[in-house]
Amino acid sequence: MKKRLLFAVIGLASFGLQADVAVPLLSNVVFSSLRPGQALPAAMHFIALPKIKHNVVSLVDDAGVTVLKVDSNDSAGSVGIPISASREIGNTTLEWRWKISRRLERADMTTKSGDDFAGRVYVFFDVPLESLSFVERSKIRIARAIAGADVPTAAICYVWDNNRAIGHTQWSPYTNRVRKIVLQTGANHINKWLSESRDVAADFKAAFGVDAPAVTGVAVGNDTDNTNDAVTTWFGDIKFIKRP
Repeated sequence: MKKRLLFAVIGLASFGLQADVAVPLLSNVVFSSLRPGQALPAAMHFIALPKIKHNVVSLVDDAGVTVLKVDSNDSAGSVGIPISASREIGNTTLEWRWKISRRLERADMTTKSGDDFAGRVYVFFDVPLESLSFVERSKIRIARAIAGADVPTAAICYVWDNNRAIGHTQWSPYTNRVRKIVLQTGANHINKWLSESRDVAADFKAAFGVDAPAVTGVAVGNDTDNTNDAVTTWFGDIKFIKRP
């Protein structure tokens, strides 16, 4: 069911919001400003998939800093954060830190059946619908009819893989509207915080061949429902930093 739904929404995590729900827009995702144990703020919503066991997300203390913890056990789900459509990223760097409890030995990002990750960070883009092919426009319209008007038209997905080389990049096995980029791999950094810094605009242009449009949101999480595995992932603050 998960994969049929993902195909229906062109492989993008369902990022639609109910039209009658007012959700604040954020420019950065600052978990450290929150309290351990509190509920996620209204601007951060859990993205679930029908008939798939949900990941468990919580705000926890880690060495005196509040971070997001995502527990996956034969389950899936992400925390999505809408970002203002006016957020231009041409001269910014996306920065965050993350750590995982273990790697997923049976995952294989090249196949639909192995499409699980110990950690992933989506960045969603507002590509004009009219610039897409008829087939792509049709898929987006179907996705928005199912999940809501805010389903994005393109995404970069940064992943913590199990065996692909760092820097490896490929399309999602479900759609050419999601480009996956491996940032971490192997077992050398288990339970260790690692910091990332990405020129998202450059990554988008390398993937899609055009300048990056505005970013509409980000989502963080993991999934283990294909491999029937388990992993815990922690995420620190996620920030767009203006370059000098």
